[in-house]
Amino acid sequence: MSPNLAYYQHIPLHLDPIAFAVGSFSVGWYSLMYLTALTVIYCLLRYRLKKDFTQKELNGFYIVASARTPISRTEFGNRLEDFLLVAFMGALIGGRIGYVLLYNPGYYWHHLLEIVSPYDFSSGQFIGIYGMSYHGGLLGVAVAMWLFTRKNNLHFWRFADFVVPAIPAGYFFGRIGNFLNVELYGRVTDSWVGMYFPASPALLRFPSQLIEAFLEGIVLFVLLWAIRNRKGFSGQFVFWYLVSYGLARFVGEFFRQPDEQIGYVLGYFTLGQVFSLLMILGGLGLGYFQKSKNIVY
Repeated sequence: MSPNLAYYQHIPLHLDPIAFAVGSFSVGWYSLMYLTALTVIYCLLRYRLKKDFTQKELNGFYIVASARTPISRTEFGNRLEDFLLVAFMGALIGGRIGYVLLYNPGYYWHHLLEIVSPYDFSSGQFIGIYGMSYHGGLLGVAVAMWLFTRKNNLHFWRFADFVVPAIPAGYFFGRIGNFLNVELYGRVTDSWVGMYFPASPALLRFPSQLIEAFLEGIVLFVLLWAIRNRKGFSGQFVFWYLVSYGLARFVGEFFRQPDEQIGYVLGYFTLGQVFSLLMILGGLGLGYFQKSKNIVY
């Protein structure tokens, strides 16, 4: 084995999930990557707001817009900041509830406090809240967006189409955060692509976090960002997002170790793949329904 390959395969064994610490207070790479993801999404949306829309198109986001008092970019940008905060909370709440209900309901039924408490009473230590479901988080964001658009007099599908092309860029940093946190590692392999992870240092495993960062982050972002200004039916980018993310996640799950408490569904698929198939079907149904309404912008 070449020294370079050996170094590559042992990278996870040298990773420290803690970025920096001051006394007993510490900040993890996982948290920093998620903050980076949120910042990148915000910057991309501000770019879209500045470059991709005329004032007339910007007014078109609103259900009721006065020709005398057009919505300024500054005002829309301020509301965008509010939305990202609301969406972030929706993702956290939805992701946590989704994990509890979909991935480990039996355990949390007998440990209700652990659903929300970062404190482990048995060890007397703060261990954080472990376990988030992407699909639960997605539903949480959808609910948050629906509430936000209703409150702010915005077209839901038009606003969603504005936001969606920037979202996969955040996934890239989120998956890198999983890798730096040395979690969600892949299945055992004998391929040179494999790496050694602390949970099983004697076995090579796919770096599924990096594979998913490429598929869900880079590939999906390039696809949606390239067509972000294409005119079409209302909700078209939500359709493309659901179908393309579902496909990317379905493929990525073949490299990822399934959850220990669940294992494989029907002896072959992971629960994440089942939900991804539902996403694809839902996206196709949404696309057909929205296009049939013939609402074009």
